[in-house]
Amino acid sequence: MLKEAAGIKKVVLRLGKTDLRRGIDGLVSIIRLSGNMDPMEIGTLYLFCGSRPDRIKGITFEGDGFLLLTKRLSRENRFQWPRSADELRAITRKQYENLMDGFSVESTIKMAEKPQKD
Repeated sequence: MLKEAAGIKKVVLRLGKTDLRRGIDGLVSIIRLSGNMDPMEIGTLYLFCGSRPDRIKGITFEGDGFLLLTKRLSRENRFQWPRSADELRAITRKQYENLMDGFSVESTIKMAEKPQKD
């Protein structure tokens, strides 16, 4: 379910580390205070990662209440989580798919410039 993100229109990451012992109320307060965002926006998935990059938590509002999700990867797999700052940032659907597939959200590969013809 989390990988396909059915019904999700927007994905927002909390960069850096989050204490994953927090429950719904704690994560909702982070959304409100860190990003001045509305946690009750239907169709928005907020994702958080702790100090261990093999687990994430997600929270989304379904209209009648919050859904709290936890995903722990198996074996040596890990999420390539941006650790730069404690802020909220919306990502594109492609970036979300990359994250769920184990790739970095921020691309480090740049297109090679075409040689100019003389």
